[in-house]
Amino acid sequence: MQVTGMPEFPIVDAHVHFWDPRQLDYPWLATQPALRRPFDPSDYAAAVRDVPVRQIIVVECNCVPGESVREATYFGALASATPIIGIVAAAALTDETTLDATLETLSQSPKVKGIRHNIEGEAAGFCLQTTFVEGVRKVGRRGLTFDLCITHDQVRDATELVRRCPGTRFVLDHCGKPAIRDGSVEPWRSDVARLAKSENVWCKVSGLLTEADVNHREPSDLTPYMEHVISCFGIARVMYGSDWPVLTLAGSYGQWYEVTRSLSDAWTETERRSFYHDNAARVYRA
Repeated sequence: MQVTGMPEFPIVDAHVHFWDPRQLDYPWLATQPALRRPFDPSDYAAAVRDVPVRQIIVVECNCVPGESVREATYFGALASATPIIGIVAAAALTDETTLDATLETLSQSPKVKGIRHNIEGEAAGFCLQTTFVEGVRKVGRRGLTFDLCITHDQVRDATELVRRCPGTRFVLDHCGKPAIRDGSVEPWRSDVARLAKSENVWCKVSGLLTEADVNHREPSDLTPYMEHVISCFGIARVMYGSDWPVLTLAGSYGQWYEVTRSLSDAWTETERRSFYHDNAARVYRA
């Protein structure tokens, strides 16, 4: 689709994935046949088309834990010819035997700006176990961010995790994955408001197309959720992300950009630049 309302500044896409299942093992792709192939920078460029994305943050893709360093190395190799300004790498925070060595290795790369251990799908209380909390603290002590990949029913646990790790900067991925397809707002709405009170947490406005019902979806269905995180976190603590190529399960890159453009239409140029560029570059120190 043709996109409109192009900004006069370069966009940082704060949430992009690249993977090649021929090189690394991603078990979850077995349930997603549409995604079970390599997705690389050339595919991304074709998807973005006219949207002026000039820099990206590439995020780990949930490969098997033993391959997390190899995945970061793969991303680093792509960065030589792709505008990757930061990598959010994977680390198994609950593996006390390997975590320190993994973080030490990952920290040697100037492109690694953050760490993610996917919490989505884990049992209640998973991220509050002692080993996980201490792992997040270690991430913070190395000056790295920690991305929170959670669903709406895990926001309360994440809020407690943040409370226990005041020295770590957190980024909430995909607005905490609200239950949009169910038309549900609470308790996500109240829980996100509580999480946003911690000033060491930022939020990516990303990943919402795939949380809605793709067959019965209007852009307006997403608006209350986006407006709520903007209200809670403020313009200074939200950032644009696409969640490409996962978003292709529900729409095109241009469709997602148009949703965010409509959201930001009434903002000042300074506010739009903060959302589309400055905040991501600042949080990830890129």
